[in-house]
This record gives sequence, C-alpha cells and structure tokens, in this order.
Amino acid sequence: MRSRRFRVGLTAVVMTLAFGGLLWGTLAEGTEYYMHVDEVMAEPDAWYGKKLQVHGFVVEGSRLWKPDTLEVRFQVEHNGAVIDAEYTGIVPDTFLDGSEVVISGQLGPHGFTVAPNG
Repeated sequence: MRSRRFRVGLTAVVMTLAFGGLLWGTLAEGTEYYMHVDEVMAEPDAWYGKKLQVHGFVVEGSRLWKPDTLEVRFQVEHNGAVIDAEYTGIVPDTFLDGSEVVISGQLGPHGFTVAPNG
C-alpha cells in the first residue's frame, strides 16, 4: 500500500513539473511586447531580438520599394523618435505616408524587420 502511494505521489510530481515546463516554454517563446516607437528607441539594446509589436506613423516620403521585388523599406515615427523598418510581402492599400501602423517583428542592429504576417 505504501509503495502504491509513493508511485502515485511521484507520478503527480513528475506530471506537475512536466506541465510547468511546457507552460513556461510556451509563454517565454510566445511573448510579444506592444510598444510605441519612442519607448523602443529609448532603450534599443534592451529590445534586440525580442518579438515586438511597434505602433507609430509612416514617415512622409520614407517608403522605398526595391525594384522587381516585394521588399519595402520605410520609417515609423512616434513622439519624435524614428525607427527604420523593412518588410517583404504585399502591403495593404492603406499603407500610405502618414498612416498609422502597428508592425510585428524584431529589432536588430539595422532596424526593425517586420515578420511576414506583420
């Protein structure tokens, strides 16, 4: 009887630890921060490589398309801070100078790389 209780208790502990590990891994990998451009650019080193959603406005005249590709480079501004961004894909019709955007992706040494669906 004592052996059975021990096995049940050990199984419960192992299952709890396994579930906790899976939950921790999922939350750590799936975390995406919502920030404004000025918040990110205040401490850019703290945000390198992390998943971000960045809110701002497309800077007038900053949209540059690479010929014969779907690559576009642009700048996003909020409260005087500007971040360079690049995206490869089809952009929406509402992607105009001065339009409000929320871009998803990662900040790197050369600016913000927008995720394919971001």
